[in-house]
Amino acid sequence: MSRQIAAPAQDWPVPIGTAAERAGVSARMVRHYESLGLLTGVARTSNGYRQYTEADVHTLRFIRRARDLGFSMEEIAALLGLWQDKARASSQVKQIAQKHIASLSERIAAMQAMQRSLQALVGCCHGDDRPDCPILDDLAGPGAH
Repeated sequence: MSRQIAAPAQDWPVPIGTAAERAGVSARMVRHYESLGLLTGVARTSNGYRQYTEADVHTLRFIRRARDLGFSMEEIAALLGLWQDKARASSQVKQIAQKHIASLSERIAAMQAMQRSLQALVGCCHGDDRPDCPILDDLAGPGAH
C-alpha cells in the first residue's frame, strides 16, 4: 500500500532565484522588468534582498507570456496596466492586440520577401570551385569590383 505525501506548501515571500524559477524567467530578467517599472513594489529584507510574493510571480508569468507572443515592453506595460485595472474595457486590450497582429504581419511579409530574394540568389550560385558568386556580388551592390 502506497502512502501519499502531501506537496509542500509554497512559502511566500521568496527570494529572486525562486521567483524567477517559478515564473520561468531568469533572475536577470526579473531585475530588468523591475528596472523598467513592470514589476513594482517588491519588498526587501533588512539586508536589501528582494522578496517576491505570489502576485509578483503571477505578474512575471504574465510578462513572460506576453514576451512569448512578441509584445514590446511598451505594449506589455499597457497590457499590465489594463490587467490590473478591473474597470478596464476589453476593447482597449483588443486594440493593442490588433495593432500587434498588424505589426507581426508586416514583419512576416518583410521576412518572406527576404527569403524569396535569398532563394533566388542561391538558385543563381553554382556552388562549385569557381570564385564567381552572385550572392556576394549582390551583397557588394552595384559598381563593386
